[in-house]
Amino acid sequence: MKRRSPLIECVPNFSEGHNPKIINAIVTAIKSVRGIKVLHVDIGFDAHRTVITFVGTPKKVCEAAFKAIQTASELIDMRLHKGIHPRIGSTDVCPLVPLRDISLEETAKYARQLAQRVGEELQIPVYCYEAAATAEYRKNLADIRKPQYEGLAQMLTDPQWQPDFYPHYNAKNGATIIGARPLLVAFNVNLNTTDVRIAKKLAALVREKPSKENPEGGFEAVKAIGWFVEEYECVQVSINFVDATITSVVTVYNFLKVAAKNLGFEVTGSELIGLISESQLLIAANQNPSVKETNKLYQLNLGAELLGLNAFQPFDVKKRVIELVSPL
Repeated sequence: MKRRSPLIECVPNFSEGHNPKIINAIVTAIKSVRGIKVLHVDIGFDAHRTVITFVGTPKKVCEAAFKAIQTASELIDMRLHKGIHPRIGSTDVCPLVPLRDISLEETAKYARQLAQRVGEELQIPVYCYEAAATAEYRKNLADIRKPQYEGLAQMLTDPQWQPDFYPHYNAKNGATIIGARPLLVAFNVNLNTTDVRIAKKLAALVREKPSKENPEGGFEAVKAIGWFVEEYECVQVSINFVDATITSVVTVYNFLKVAAKNLGFEVTGSELIGLISESQLLIAANQNPSVKETNKLYQLNLGAELLGLNAFQPFDVKKRVIELVSPL
């Protein structure tokens, strides 16, 4: 029996959400590598950010990622960039994710190789994070990105925060953070208020890291921030489930519905950035024991409905569930 080729996912985040010509140029650069499949392009206007999901064999994914980062470096000028999402560079973050027949450790080796090439050939400072990190304190994306682009020049003067590759300031492109991690779910929850203080309070309740508002910390493997989204005329709790096998999406969504109500507000729905694994929708669907339907597509649609993903526009599971769109 012929051995299957290893398969990895790449989910680079670019600091561009307004200019379709730039976004299309980056997508074209990715697609120019034969064997790469682009699964989804998620454009956030208020975040001024685009998240592209694509898959392929490791070497081809790394080549496509390099071409995308190169194109972004040519077309995006961070000196002109403003957006509500934290960011540090034209290609802000570029994670590699093992999907099939490859370990996280092996994927991290490819991430470090990609990081070295970006630093050497494009002269962009690169930090390695998560499984590719060179030190324990550099694993957390939020810790690396904390100064954001505006604080990068000062960050580069700190010996503890020298980039892993190309330790020089690049005013146009900022820095890029490259690493390897498990599948992540990026999920935003909408509230019926424009008061960003409410979103920030709820974010503090759910995120794992302790804070002044929640000294004990929230849910394990969960990161969250609160912000106002002009497009929706409401605030959101923007959540990253770093490992949804530890804390499921529906667990936090249900918690937020109760917590928001206790503050006098309502959760009005949600949006997914990128893709989601079918297991998360099935967990949501199966929380209702009265549902006897066993058809998987029905259950996936039910899970999406129970997570509020149809609140603003129809949610097509055939285009947003990774197992249904990727060549697994």
